[in-house]
Amino acid sequence: MKRRLHKKYLVLILAYSGLLLLIPYVLDYRDKSVHGLPQQQPRCPDLENTALLWDNGYKLNASEATEHAVNRSQSRIHIYLHATWRTGSSFLGELFNQHPDVFYLYEPMWHIWQALYPGDAGSLQGAVRDMMNALYRCDFSVLKLYAGSQNITTSFIFGWKMNKVICSEPLCDAHKRHEIGLVKEDQCAKCQKRDIRELEKECKKYPVMVIKGVRVLDLSTLVPLMRDPGINLQIIQLFRDPRAVHNSRLKSKQALVKESIQVLRSKKQTDKYKRLLVPNNRVNRAESYVSSAMELICDNWLSDMMLVMNAPHWVRRNYLRLRYEDLVLKPMEELQRLLHFSNLSTFSALEKFALNMTHGQGYSSDKPFLISSRDAKEAIYAWRERLSVVQIDQVEAYCSEVMRQLGYEKSNMDKTT
Repeated sequence: MKRRLHKKYLVLILAYSGLLLLIPYVLDYRDKSVHGLPQQQPRCPDLENTALLWDNGYKLNASEATEHAVNRSQSRIHIYLHATWRTGSSFLGELFNQHPDVFYLYEPMWHIWQALYPGDAGSLQGAVRDMMNALYRCDFSVLKLYAGSQNITTSFIFGWKMNKVICSEPLCDAHKRHEIGLVKEDQCAKCQKRDIRELEKECKKYPVMVIKGVRVLDLSTLVPLMRDPGINLQIIQLFRDPRAVHNSRLKSKQALVKESIQVLRSKKQTDKYKRLLVPNNRVNRAESYVSSAMELICDNWLSDMMLVMNAPHWVRRNYLRLRYEDLVLKPMEELQRLLHFSNLSTFSALEKFALNMTHGQGYSSDKPFLISSRDAKEAIYAWRERLSVVQIDQVEAYCSEVMRQLGYEKSNMDKTT
C-alpha cells in the first residue's frame, strides 16, 4: 500500500515538474505566434543599438518636438561643426568666422585636452560636453576649471589672434566686423586684453553661435545638447575622403601624436581591434599612432552615420552632412546650403571669399594648420601621389563601408607598382 502511495506521489511530482518546465516554453511560443514568424538576426547589430539610444530616454514626445521647432524659429541658433583632425574643418569654420552675424569659437575644447590629457577617454568626452553646454549659454567661466588661472582674458582663448569678434569693435579696432577677409594676426596681437565677462556680453548679442571642434569623438556625446530645448543644438558634420585624411595626418604626424593616442584610448579594451593600419616596426612611433587612429576614425564615422540614420525626424532636421570635396569644388553651392541651414543671409563678399580661398596657388604648406588660399583640386587628390599602393589598399580595406556611404570610389591603381 505504501509503495503504491509512494509511486503516486512520485508520478505527481514528475508531472508537476514537467508542467513547470513546459509553462515558459508555451509562453515563449505564444509570444512568438503573436508577432508572426521568428525574426532573423539583424544584418547590422550596431544599427539596432543606435536605434535604442533614441528610444531609451532620448525620444521626444509631440509637444517636445513642437517646442524644438519653435525654438529654431524664435531663439538664437547654436551650431557645432563636428569634425576630426585634417578634414578641412578650419576652412569650414572660417566661413562662419567671416559672417558678421556669427559668434564663432575656434577649438575651445583644446583647454580640456591640455589639462586632462592623458585622462580617461569617457571622462574627457563628458567634460567636453559640459563645457559646450556652458559656452552655448555664454558662460565662459567654465574655462577657469582647465586654464590653471582665474584671470582669463581674450588674449588666451578661442583662437583669439584670428577671431573676428575678439579683434573687432567694441573689443578691439584691429578689424571691422562687417569687412570680409582673413584676420591679420600681427594686428590682432596688439589688441588690449579684455576680461571674459566683456566677451560674454558680446556673445549674447549674436543670433548665431558656432563652435568648431575636433575633440568630440562620436556624435552620441552630443545627444543631450541636441535634446535640451534651451540649446537645441544643430550639427554640421564634415567628412573627407579617408585616403586624403590619412595622407594629411601622416604629413602632420608629429603634431597629432597626443590626439591620435587619445583616439586609440577611446576604444574599449574588450573590443576586438584588427589594427589593419599599424605599420611595421621600422616605422617611427609617431607614424604608428597616427596610422592606427585612422582605423578608429572610420569606425566613429560609421557609428555617427548609423546614429543619424535611426534618429527621429527632429534630429535629422537639425543635422547636416557635408563633404570637404563638395565644399571646395562647389563653394558657392555648398555655402548657400550652409547658410540656409544656419538661418543666415548671404552676400557677394562672402561668396567671393569662399571662391578665392578654394582657387589659390598650390597645396603644400610648411604650416599645414594655417588657413590660406589653396588649389582645391590639388588638395583633394594629393593622396594619389603621396600614399603608397599598400597604404591606399589598407585604408580602402577598413574604411570601405564609410567610403561607400559617402560616395568615395575605390582607386584602380596598378597593384604591381
